[in-house]
Amino acid sequence: MTDVVLAAALGVLGGIVLTVLLLLARRLGRGAADLGSDSEQGALRALHQASLAAPHLRGGLATPGVVRAARHLRVLLGSAAVAIVSAEGSVSFDGTPDGLEPAALRIATRVTESGRRQVFPSPGRDDELEAVGAPILVDGRVVGVVVAFAAPVRAALVRAAEEVADWCAAQVELGDLDASRTQLAEAELRSLRAQISPHFIYNALTAIASFILTDPTRARELVLEFADFTRYSFRRRGEFTTLAEELGSIHSYLELERARFGDRLRVTLQIAPETLATVIPFLSVQPLVENAVRHGLEPGEGGGEIRISSRGDGTHTEILVEDDGVGMDPDALRATLTAGDDGLHVGLRNVDTRLRQLYGAEGGLVVETNTGAGTLVRMRVPNSQPLNDPLLDSERR
Repeated sequence: MTDVVLAAALGVLGGIVLTVLLLLARRLGRGAADLGSDSEQGALRALHQASLAAPHLRGGLATPGVVRAARHLRVLLGSAAVAIVSAEGSVSFDGTPDGLEPAALRIATRVTESGRRQVFPSPGRDDELEAVGAPILVDGRVVGVVVAFAAPVRAALVRAAEEVADWCAAQVELGDLDASRTQLAEAELRSLRAQISPHFIYNALTAIASFILTDPTRARELVLEFADFTRYSFRRRGEFTTLAEELGSIHSYLELERARFGDRLRVTLQIAPETLATVIPFLSVQPLVENAVRHGLEPGEGGGEIRISSRGDGTHTEILVEDDGVGMDPDALRATLTAGDDGLHVGLRNVDTRLRQLYGAEGGLVVETNTGAGTLVRMRVPNSQPLNDPLLDSERR
């Protein structure tokens, strides 16, 4: 959990830094008159090159995109050539003259062995190029080396290469933390899928069986709804979905529950059309509806009503799931959600945890309930979420 919180904090910090860099780059395009002294202009150009290199380092130092990072870092350092050598021995090279990759690999080997930056008066060529190699250290381990070539290598380049190597290490760590967050989110989704109530599955199949002889057409419809529900719930595509797609799964779920409850289950939807395309975490609304049925309506003899609504306020989409069931003592619910060891309200707890991880401490669920007064669950998601989930993108295509 600490890694996830740290990843979220670093992600927010990274977003702020990137915004500042983009603003600075925009000012750079307006001309030198607005940017002050030559040193200030140089600092802005350096920040701009760093922002361009950062995305290509987040996936690790052995990926094909690292050569683009080397190109930006060469401009940043003002050197004749730059090589980024991974611990696996891959060399991402940019600059002239060509043919320096073997020399970069030899330099990286020596720097890795020493764990310290080193200057090499002759990288093994007949020209006047010199080189400086600086280790990229993550948790005290050398994960790569930055090698800069120049003629000659001056003290400023030596210091700059070391700073660039430290900056590369930070980008690699951010990438590792983001990967950890993704893996944790996937694990939590698997956990939520595993917690889909066997009781519900048994009841759904029993309801379908009851219609086979009396109403075969209805039985076939319910089989298709069950297939749609399970296909969506157990899909292996992405961490996000749209509200429209989630509502499709909720429709299938409620049709199966209606087969059991009959007229005792009433559903009202008030969905603002502009919110249907809102990107939300996968399986974030459906568990709220299931919780309303299982813990709100099922314990009562008379059934009840579930109201699902959504509305936008320009910056966020608010989604509400409300039932007029038995409700719960607020203190007991709070203890259940924080303790997490009684097997109750696992859907609420899982959704609340994922929302907080994605949107911060203020992004969790808001639950209003009391004994005999029903339950209202409210979630808010930002409309400006980055659509960087490749699995969601591929699904839309």
